[in-house]
Amino acid sequence: MVQLAGVALWSPLLLGGVVGGWVSDRFDRRRIVIGQFFVTIPGLVILGWIEISGRLQLWMIYPVLFVTGVGWVFDMVGRRVIIYDVVGPEKIDNALALESSGTAVALAFGALAGGSLIQAAGVGWALVVMGALQVISLTTFSMVPAITQRNQSAAAAGVSALIEGVKMLRTEKSLLSILGVTAFVNFFFFSSSPLLQVVGGKFGVGPALLGLLAAMLGIGMFVGSLGVARYKPQRRGLIYVVGSYIAFTFMVGFALLPWYLPSAMFLAFAAVGMGFFGSTQAILVMDAVSEERRGRALGLLSSAIGVLPLGMLAVGEIAEVFGASAAVTISVLSGAVLMTLFLRVRPESIYQRQQSEEAATNRDRRSELPESRRPTIFDLKAF
Repeated sequence: MVQLAGVALWSPLLLGGVVGGWVSDRFDRRRIVIGQFFVTIPGLVILGWIEISGRLQLWMIYPVLFVTGVGWVFDMVGRRVIIYDVVGPEKIDNALALESSGTAVALAFGALAGGSLIQAAGVGWALVVMGALQVISLTTFSMVPAITQRNQSAAAAGVSALIEGVKMLRTEKSLLSILGVTAFVNFFFFSSSPLLQVVGGKFGVGPALLGLLAAMLGIGMFVGSLGVARYKPQRRGLIYVVGSYIAFTFMVGFALLPWYLPSAMFLAFAAVGMGFFGSTQAILVMDAVSEERRGRALGLLSSAIGVLPLGMLAVGEIAEVFGASAAVTISVLSGAVLMTLFLRVRPESIYQRQQSEEAATNRDRRSELPESRRPTIFDLKAF
């Protein structure tokens, strides 16, 4: 049932990622991101009030999570392209690394403060506080200036745009390689995240220390993202892939160690790898396509992330049979092996490098040429 909660939250990404990407390319991204707050905030507050009044039933949780997931589709696609619009290609590495760092800090603080708040005041008040924090997010995001010069003229209309977005998987080999790594990491690594507290239950600690354990995920991601922002590595793709393997490796130690402190440290190290992965993921996707197709490319990214609920179902069923620790171990080891086989077939993501502003501009111009006349962007023989 815990894993099913994750399925409800993340399944809209699988089903709606391509649609969200088309909407981001076609309509005002800023208004779309702002609009999703008016759906998620009432859902959180109402659910919290129902729990405080003692009338909460299990089935009520899942539709609220699903609606929140729908909001995430439009937020995830629109917000990252807005960042690109605001800072431009010359600063996008730092900007997205800082965005990933902010997410990591929020994850760490939210897990730690949430566990403490639940222990002190209960789940209902924790949900109300979440709604209040979303109001702050809405207020600050409303201060982001509207981008009036962004090029949306090339965004096609209707069903043809959705079909074009899917076709990019056939024509853009680098994009396919990047999305493949994303799908493996989400299916086999992030799918076990709802089980972190279940695995931590073997240590016999309370909600506060379980919250601290979950906070290790955010702390490690913050360190990894900050490292990318500080050093701006040229080999983005290599950092992206190596970070995934770091996460897979240390997650095994977290699941199998019988002591609280070493297990928490291994989880933090795994999260550092996820910081490398998360801070390079979106920019790799946006650099793989032309400007007018970035929203749809990020929509495909959302769909790749959307395999997460399928992984959650699989890990949940394994955990029912073998236990939570064994399920996490089986999942991440399987992911590492299968991703290695995939990269032998589609290794392009490993060779992605940081592009200069001039190169990004030239890439956008090349996308306007027929494919037969486009020059090769990534020459694998050079490596």
